[in-house]
Amino acid sequence: MLILGISCFYHDSAAALLRDGRIVAASEEERFSRRKHDSGFPEKAVAFCLARAGVKAADLDYVVFYEKPLLKFERLLMTYLGTYPKGCRVFRESLLNWFGEKLWVKSIIKEKLGVPEEKILFVEHHLSHASSSFFCSPFEKAAVLTVDGVGEWATTAMGTASADWDGGGRNSVELTREIRFPHSLGLLYSAFTAFLGFEVNEGEYKVMGMAPYGEPRHVDKVWKLLDAAEDGSFRLDMSYFSYPYHRERTFTEKFERLFGEPRDPKARFVTERTSLYDDPLEPTKAEMERNQYYADVAASIQFVTEEMLLRMARSLHDATGLKDLCLAGGVALNSVANYRILAETPFERIFIQPAAGDAGGAAGAALYVHHVLLGRRRSYVMEDAYLGEEYGDEAVDAFLREEGIRHHVIEDEERLVDRVVDALAGGGVVGWYQGRFEWGPRALGNRSILANPCREEMKDVVNIKIKFREPFRPFAPSVVSGRAGEYFEFPGDIESHYPPRYMLMVAPVKREMQGAIPAVTHVDGTGRLQTVVRERNPRYHRLIERFGEATGTPVVLNTSFNLKGEPIVTTPRNAFNTFSASGMDMLVLGNRIIEKKDLDGR
Repeated sequence: MLILGISCFYHDSAAALLRDGRIVAASEEERFSRRKHDSGFPEKAVAFCLARAGVKAADLDYVVFYEKPLLKFERLLMTYLGTYPKGCRVFRESLLNWFGEKLWVKSIIKEKLGVPEEKILFVEHHLSHASSSFFCSPFEKAAVLTVDGVGEWATTAMGTASADWDGGGRNSVELTREIRFPHSLGLLYSAFTAFLGFEVNEGEYKVMGMAPYGEPRHVDKVWKLLDAAEDGSFRLDMSYFSYPYHRERTFTEKFERLFGEPRDPKARFVTERTSLYDDPLEPTKAEMERNQYYADVAASIQFVTEEMLLRMARSLHDATGLKDLCLAGGVALNSVANYRILAETPFERIFIQPAAGDAGGAAGAALYVHHVLLGRRRSYVMEDAYLGEEYGDEAVDAFLREEGIRHHVIEDEERLVDRVVDALAGGGVVGWYQGRFEWGPRALGNRSILANPCREEMKDVVNIKIKFREPFRPFAPSVVSGRAGEYFEFPGDIESHYPPRYMLMVAPVKREMQGAIPAVTHVDGTGRLQTVVRERNPRYHRLIERFGEATGTPVVLNTSFNLKGEPIVTTPRNAFNTFSASGMDMLVLGNRIIEKKDLDGR
């Protein structure tokens, strides 16, 4: 049974292929098109999935789209009527967009893939989200919570899911409660993302990174924007928001009267707690006070978001009595909130798959059809996120020969690892490129930039000289499984939980260990940890383990292998170009090592 899932036409378009209920390939389109958050039809991602499985489109049993376009179009019409005449311009622009492609998804799939109409199915947006988490989890039965900007109508959905592992029962996903547009926790957070000078659907994680530099001093103001109940239900005061009828602005002048002038997107972010690495211009007191205000606003919306998610989770537990929880939707990428849900609610285990946003809907739609509509027995747990394309030694060598790039081949893995460990221990920054690329927005050790977490200056070096991005942005500590408990506070056994494998929980670094890994300890004493399991990524595990043997610290600084504004690298050429354009010292392409000092002689 071959089922292809597709998500597209909003942001982060993607494709995922199931063979007998197991994901064999999955990728966002941006990885191949090289356009960040590419929303177009995922032709290249589809082609990759089919090629990886060794099949053709004609071999597919079903193609499934991750939402129902007619329901979404209904929302557009109803929103226009409800906001008339303010939304006229947006409505006209949207109509051109919708009549251009969004309404004709079935025809587009039929044209692009050549599959007959009876093989094309549609699954509602939040059912796709819920299925993407539950049918990748190890749970037999779980509560389900999906939270994002908006699907067709729903912005939040809650319910339960159950699995048939032995063939004696049935699979189900039942979403019994929902919150509907325009009342959206995701869009509330996005309004603050825009207010703080970041791009909506791109900069939300920057707000999360900025928040620890502030204090939640403006929580009372944020609560004025919504009428919230203890069970997590809420309604936004829409007089503060313009996103239903305005394409460029998400908030109104009334919002600005409450929170003040929006932050200039081009302004640097500097407070008494931030670094001014390599910046000769001293900040003024007024500049620091202004930025501190924005940091406090970021801390305030982050606090309210966490509080609302905690209320939802507690209410869901009260209603279901279940010990396991599956989270999905873009808001499930808020790794600070995820940790608090595990630590502060009665749920004992949480599962989140790494592409929790719209990209993951491609996998979820296919999983829902296989398990629920077709009633097939479950046999799959997502044990790792290495579902993308792999470029082996042949592809690497062909590229290096074509460009005449000097390099060293080290076939012995221990020698290779020792060479990289020496570079890291000496303060070098390494581009680490191995195997299949990751599914989702996090680099998990196959397309990563690595550095020494023991050297405090590496945070600024990697942010400013390597990634060319804001200096307040934190990095992930990758730690070998079995040693994470030595460095991080965590409710229960870290190793038994899946979200830390995918950098989906921010946990407190133990006070006595913060000085040991300062480059990956955020300003508030936390870290977005990644636990690395030997069986899932043996070479990366061995690298970190060997680094621990050499330095006493089995942790490396890990960040995604890309420059600001670019997708994570896919091919050897992408990797080399990024390496060349940055201050990285070493590039490791499989067993091939390139050192920056040798490039002049290539």
